[in-house]
Amino acid sequence: MAFMLSLLMALVLVSYGPGGSLGCDLSQNQVLLGRKNLRLLGQMRRISPRFCLQDRKDFAFPQEMVEGGHLQEAQAISVLHEMLQQSFNLFHTERSSAAWDTTLLKKLCSGLLEQLDDLDPCLGQVMGEEDSALGRTGPTLAVKRYFQGIHVYLKEKEYSDCAWEIVIVEIMRSLSSSASLQERLRMMDGDLYSP
Repeated sequence: MAFMLSLLMALVLVSYGPGGSLGCDLSQNQVLLGRKNLRLLGQMRRISPRFCLQDRKDFAFPQEMVEGGHLQEAQAISVLHEMLQQSFNLFHTERSSAAWDTTLLKKLCSGLLEQLDDLDPCLGQVMGEEDSALGRTGPTLAVKRYFQGIHVYLKEKEYSDCAWEIVIVEIMRSLSSSASLQERLRMMDGDLYSP
């Protein structure tokens, strides 16, 4: 019981204490957009990953860093923004245009861009409040390295259909983690407790 009371108090302090609520809108729309983007990724798949087993790779997604409960609000926003930005960059290239149905690809890029636009005010606030090194350290740096590994993999595999299929599965995994992170951020921001 004491633990639950402490946890509840910590949530209240994070939401309303000094450096608490960011005042940016981490609305339910952000979560719904994330789910829509995951569905679009699923629709983009053209072949079963079963046929691409020889191309499988462990990209070492930094799941513990991203989903771990130790992230401060500013770090969580920085990580989420980096994941969305890197996903957008990955699918907003000439190479990806050649690989996918352009209608689905445009919808995905548009959805990722909308999520980024919604998150930009929050990132601006934390970058103003926190050390500007947020993007160059810890979890955010781990996310950047993770995506660099994906880019290297695609290049090594010469952007083959199987390589893209493996990457789609991997990005679905990372965006699924970002959806969990969005939910946690909404709780940190007190959005779920608003009338």
